[in-house]
Amino acid sequence: MQNRIRERRQAAGLTLEQLSERLAVSRQTVISLERGRYNPSPTLAHKLAQCFGCRIEELFIFEDGNHL
Repeated sequence: MQNRIRERRQAAGLTLEQLSERLAVSRQTVISLERGRYNPSPTLAHKLAQCFGCRIEELFIFEDGNHL
């Protein structure tokens, strides 16, 4: 599943470390999320959306182009 996490993080001016601290996860988890290697739990997806002030559907994209 593709996502817009890196784009949102950079637009917010956050480093990997800052985002990982806000989410209470490791820096490696954020890297894996951004690269699409890890699909977050519903709780983590919700935290990400809150952090960026958007809806979950705005962060994640299914491979066929449909939103989560």
